[in-house]
Amino acid sequence: MVDPTAPLTDDDYAALADFRHALRGFQAFSESCAAEQGLTPQQHQALLAIRAAASGPPTVGEVARRLMLKPHSATGLVNRLEEQGWIDRIASTDDRRRARLELTARARAALAALSAAHRDEIRRMRPMLEAMLAAIG
Repeated sequence: MVDPTAPLTDDDYAALADFRHALRGFQAFSESCAAEQGLTPQQHQALLAIRAAASGPPTVGEVARRLMLKPHSATGLVNRLEEQGWIDRIASTDDRRRARLELTARARAALAALSAAHRDEIRRMRPMLEAMLAAIG
């Protein structure tokens, strides 16, 4: 077991730097894939959050929480997604002031392509990431 109070070694710093570099590489990969679909990274993340919502179509507030955004920032993001044809707002049947967010067919197709590419990249990176995590302890 690693002693959490032990001073960091040169190897610890190298392992942390390698791990952060790998994460940045994955982020750059993700940003490039999103751009190829005509999405910003934040729009991609929002579509993924909407698709992955476990309790059915989410509200803007639920997307804000998932993306760690302030409500007004999430509202602007959702407005742009709707204007660009990526999502639809469906009025809630029990509270007309609230709307649920659903992906359009276009968004579902783009997200399926993005998610498959990301899954493949994570699978490719897995051995390297596992080795890095083991080195960090």
